[in-house]
Amino acid sequence: MNKKIGVCCVFDHRNYGSMLQTLATIEKLEQMGYDYEIIHYTKKLTLDLLLRSLDRIPEEIKTRVHSMNKNKKMDTYPEIKDSIKIRNSYFDNFRKSRFTKVSKPYHTFKELQIATENYSAVLVGSDQLWVPKGYSTGFFNLLFVPEKVPKLAYATSFGVSEIPQNKKKVAKYFLDRMDYISVRELRASEMIEELTGRKVPTVVDPTILFTGEEWKEIIKEKKIIKDEKYIFCYFLGNNPEQRLEVEKLKKATGYKIVFIPHLDEFIESDIKFGDEQLYKVGPEEFVNLIRNAEYVCTDSFHGSVFSILNHKKFVTFNRFKTSDTNSRNSRIDSLLKQTGLMQRRYAGDLIKQIEKNINYDEVESRLTKMREKSEIYLETALKSIDK
Repeated sequence: MNKKIGVCCVFDHRNYGSMLQTLATIEKLEQMGYDYEIIHYTKKLTLDLLLRSLDRIPEEIKTRVHSMNKNKKMDTYPEIKDSIKIRNSYFDNFRKSRFTKVSKPYHTFKELQIATENYSAVLVGSDQLWVPKGYSTGFFNLLFVPEKVPKLAYATSFGVSEIPQNKKKVAKYFLDRMDYISVRELRASEMIEELTGRKVPTVVDPTILFTGEEWKEIIKEKKIIKDEKYIFCYFLGNNPEQRLEVEKLKKATGYKIVFIPHLDEFIESDIKFGDEQLYKVGPEEFVNLIRNAEYVCTDSFHGSVFSILNHKKFVTFNRFKTSDTNSRNSRIDSLLKQTGLMQRRYAGDLIKQIEKNINYDEVESRLTKMREKSEIYLETALKSIDK
């Protein structure tokens, strides 16, 4: 091939999971011998984008109000605001050093359409890129890519277990345009079959394409906490019960609590949680904090993934209530079900649960089969471009 693969992913969002799965995706492409370029879409507000996004206005207003309230609360804690700026610099440095093959910024839908001339195919993946509220932008569902250019989806997720009725038509449309589709969750595969009649494979998140040992080549080992046993907490949701359970675990073990606070939202009560609150943590430090922990307590998908890859004793809490229509619990359900680790889902007694041994030989056997299936899909999809 004399053209690159255009990659649509979330590479510049200050989120550990987003950046690590982008890193895994491009590492795998390079390993397979493909040239690529991450497509940088900045979404400049134009009349075209505004008209296509009218249905998002209520959600955007809600998001902006939430952001304003968050900033207002944080104004009373200037030292925390400064610490978050430091953490953001770790994310930015990781992005600049690890994501070097990035296109020039494309500001409009038209510019995106013209840019596809530079690519032999466009690949979208992974994570919650097909969340229904984002369909109107036409980016992650590849509506900007013309019919003649192959469109591939690797381990892409809807982020929800049901598509709203008013979004089903557009979902069916962009799914029908895809040449190759794979998804990350079992439920996502069912949803596509219900919408299109098309059976698509469930594959592993890009981060799972590599073993824990292989990740040591991608991200070098480094001790963040020196010569001290600790419980690593990575919580995105605001659930006080989880913090109380971790405090009980600390009393039972004598291990200190190491915590990364105020990620997706500013949680005022977390100011007093944990023994060591870390801000100088980018994706590399995040992986190493999990590697060297005695226990991991998390409500995060990628917190769970790297706990599994590093053979940790861990428990995954629910971030969302089951009844929450915006719940993203299904991706964790799939991960734990596929790896045979449903017993690591918090069930009311953290100490008893986290102390149970995990048969990681069996887990690795499952992961090996899942990786093989996923790599075969990816190889087949990519080789189709050469024809």
